[in-house]
Amino acid sequence: MLIDTHTHINCLEKISADEAVKNAEDNGVTKILVPGAAPCDIDEIPELVKKYDNVYGMLGIHPEDAKNWDDKILDKIRNNVNSNNKIIAIGEIGLDYYWDKKHKDIQKEIFIKQIKLANELHLPISVHDRDAHKDCFDILKEYNKTSTVVMHCFSGSVEFARECLKEGWYLAIGGVVTFNSAIKTKEVAKEVPLERLVLETDAPYLTPVPYRGKENQPAYVKYVAEEIAKLRGITVEEVAKATTKNAEKIFFNK
Repeated sequence: MLIDTHTHINCLEKISADEAVKNAEDNGVTKILVPGAAPCDIDEIPELVKKYDNVYGMLGIHPEDAKNWDDKILDKIRNNVNSNNKIIAIGEIGLDYYWDKKHKDIQKEIFIKQIKLANELHLPISVHDRDAHKDCFDILKEYNKTSTVVMHCFSGSVEFARECLKEGWYLAIGGVVTFNSAIKTKEVAKEVPLERLVLETDAPYLTPVPYRGKENQPAYVKYVAEEIAKLRGITVEEVAKATTKNAEKIFFNK
């Protein structure tokens, strides 16, 4: 039993969302969480999650789209959360200095606004952090008061992971952990306590071995679990049980 805590099935090109959900079910994935990224997702994801019993949504604006922000988005997110009990988190939100170095101040401003909204709505946060570890950490520490934090697609060092754990945050590991070149991610997957890890695919991106180079999908989260089990010297069942329990606690209050 596995949970894919971050997957963009609304962005798949090679297969339909219907096929992705069916493939996931056939491979032991019991729940799928679809994050928002672009402003159009604020309307599309609430409709998508209504179609499937085991698909849930997050709403938020990705840092790359922060420059297109309109404060009306906050009201739209708030209204969707209040009217749809399958919208269970705010995300993906955060900072990205890899793709967009020109709008750092705008990214920070929009990140803070969405953190405050998550606190208001008592929802967890899925955080996008690329080449912005210090600023992400500092903003979360200052402005997040009540929301559980999941560091999506964690790309930091073991040392940074320890700092995040001290704050009570969770780390999400995806297909990158299967790459031979992903030394830091493998170290994190070995060192971080199982009770603070969750699994994800970030489909259609970051496809794990053995399908690297092809389109990712939620069914492939099992390869993430298998690699973490191998690195830690434990069974896949142990990884699945622990990470599913964590995801249930974070997103479903179980």
